[in-house]
Amino acid sequence: MDAWTVRELGTTRDLLGESPCWDARAGAVCWIDSLAGTLHRHWPGTGESESHSLPAPVGSVALCESGAVLVALQHGFARYRFDTRELQRLGRIDTEHPGVRLNDGKCDPWGNFVAGTLHVHRQPGEPIGGGLYRLRPGGEIELLADGFALTNGPCFSPDGRTFYVADSPLRTIWAYDYSPHGPLANRRAFAQTEGFASGPDGATVDAEGFVWSVLPRAGAMARFAPDGRVERVVELPATHPTSLCFGGAKLDKAFVTSLSKSTNLSGDRPQDGALFEVGGLPAPGLPPHLFGG
Repeated sequence: MDAWTVRELGTTRDLLGESPCWDARAGAVCWIDSLAGTLHRHWPGTGESESHSLPAPVGSVALCESGAVLVALQHGFARYRFDTRELQRLGRIDTEHPGVRLNDGKCDPWGNFVAGTLHVHRQPGEPIGGGLYRLRPGGEIELLADGFALTNGPCFSPDGRTFYVADSPLRTIWAYDYSPHGPLANRRAFAQTEGFASGPDGATVDAEGFVWSVLPRAGAMARFAPDGRVERVVELPATHPTSLCFGGAKLDKAFVTSLSKSTNLSGDRPQDGALFEVGGLPAPGLPPHLFGG
């Protein structure tokens, strides 16, 4: 019998909560309100919270080995320091299109950051701009793939050799063979979410190699086995959950973000836009990968 637990953390009500990541050194979970340009940090052990302002929109964040936070902004990357509140601009992707911006991203096991774009307000016949990019600790940026209308849920298998990523409008999670020094290879469909009437959003992988993906239009998150079959579904108290990560001292909690009003979705539940902690899951997560810069 399933016996998971869900509780709300803090008091935030984000327009579009996204990109949670666990900071084991601080014992805190970080996440963003993408549309408001806010970086949050919450300590589950004490109940304390703090918020920092960033240039909106923010696509995603990741923790750095240095203790800073890597930030994916509209067309480029930056490093943010909690202690000084200093934002250091890094490289830019190869587009200035106003409808294309960086969205979801995740670090690989070798200290690189892989992030994809979304393309809004695309005109009939207009090709999809942007794509999947890899930022190296030295600042080099390379295009790994193109043709993604709305990139979400990038994550890696436990050995780092399989890369998962969704193109949400297609309601498909793709898998690729991954090398930190080479191109993506062997693209194949890993899982379809049409049966949930929802595209996949944020995702992560647990210690057993199962992929967890949040399903915003279903108000739930699903666990997919390594062969792509649905192993279980966890319902959530938010109308539209958005992303998740594992954290806590034993990496046995899932921290889940949600939205209250994005560009195309809105919720009517009291807890919409909140951050949630989910316990009682079948396997812990993997230690989060850090950006090498």
